[in-house]
Amino acid sequence: MATVEKMPMLQMGYDKLMTQLRELKAERPLIVDAIEEARAHGDLSENAEYHAAKERQGQVEATISDLEDKLSRAQIIDPKSLSGDKIVFGATVTLLDEDDKAVKYQIVGQAEADAKLGMISYNSPLGRALIGRTVGEDVEVSVPAGDKFYQVEKIAFI
Repeated sequence: MATVEKMPMLQMGYDKLMTQLRELKAERPLIVDAIEEARAHGDLSENAEYHAAKERQGQVEATISDLEDKLSRAQIIDPKSLSGDKIVFGATVTLLDEDDKAVKYQIVGQAEADAKLGMISYNSPLGRALIGRTVGEDVEVSVPAGDKFYQVEKIAFI
């Protein structure tokens, strides 16, 4: 029997997925109306509106299914409940780059990852390289732009 892999995420990521799911479910009746209206125009083989509405319906249903799957496997982690001296999911990490410039990242799930906001997925190259590290450790990471080097300066659970 296959085990269902849990999907760690912060409450913020869970809420974001729930909002997307509610919006898509609210769009369902509008798509059905668009299909009915397009169907009323006659010949479906040359009806672009009908085909566009059916395509959108397929996209929405696939996304709803994906979101429901992610939400059913969600394991919500509160970083404030964590502690320790190692980097784990939910930790906020301050790193020094090669120029001794401080950069700060929080290790999050794929649903809430946004590098511009300093939130990196635990599955990203940097996220994987950081998990399990402690303050003072050097981290080398291979990214598409080349190899990057960091030193772990601080680990916080906020």
